[in-house]
Amino acid sequence: MKTFRHPNKAIITYKPRVEPAPPDHAWRVEGFKDVYLLRGNYVAFVLVGNSFQRSPVFTLPESAQRWANQVRQENDI
Repeated sequence: MKTFRHPNKAIITYKPRVEPAPPDHAWRVEGFKDVYLLRGNYVAFVLVGNSFQRSPVFTLPESAQRWANQVRQENDI
């Protein structure tokens, strides 16, 4: 049996980017509260405190909205 090549490989976690506001070139997606179309992909921006948290890139707007709902729930917004 072969051994693993990378037994101590670090696990990558996503830390949301913090931005002052959604960019001007992002288009808001109709029917969704926090989802924007940015360079052909869907991204969610959630206001937490004084700044917006940006989600990772999604291919479906429903996924971005689900991420936004989860962030709101975690931060009790």
